[in-house]
Amino acid sequence: MQADLDRILFDEATIHRRLDALAAKISQDYRNRELTVIAVLNGSVILLADLLRRIPLPLRLDFISVSSYDGAESRGELVFRQISRLDVSGRHVLLLDDILDSGLTLATIREKLATTEPASIRICVLLEKEKTRVRPVEPDYIGFRIADEFVVGYGLDFKERYRNLPCIGVLRKDLIAATGG
Repeated sequence: MQADLDRILFDEATIHRRLDALAAKISQDYRNRELTVIAVLNGSVILLADLLRRIPLPLRLDFISVSSYDGAESRGELVFRQISRLDVSGRHVLLLDDILDSGLTLATIREKLATTEPASIRICVLLEKEKTRVRPVEPDYIGFRIADEFVVGYGLDFKERYRNLPCIGVLRKDLIAATGG
């Protein structure tokens, strides 16, 4: 599958070093407080597992499932498939996602969570694309900033493939074009 990449942006060791730094910052910011982590499925699962093992805080965990992509293109609308079941009122919430792209997903989820009046909502993303957003979102914790390219691996997919790559890389454009992505 790595042969399908134009190039590798971040290898596994680089990702893990960055997660160590993110976990240390999150642990410092939330010290002595319980944290409620809400992870956006499916892309954040690998990030979630690797990051949370590095955070020595009491926490609660839930998932939210939404979709805004069809292949390589955002549809421009957000469909909720599963809503968080946790009561987050008065709690410190860390919203975890794999990538900040258009801003639509994270802005919409943040707004939905805010209606339940949590003590705080912070956003952590593995990747932040450098591009103009459809909806303004400023993440509190960022793994890496990347150019506006289509990336896969480490949870990120193209048509549900490549999530299990241990690295993050730019998918070859000819593969995207060949599938009508």
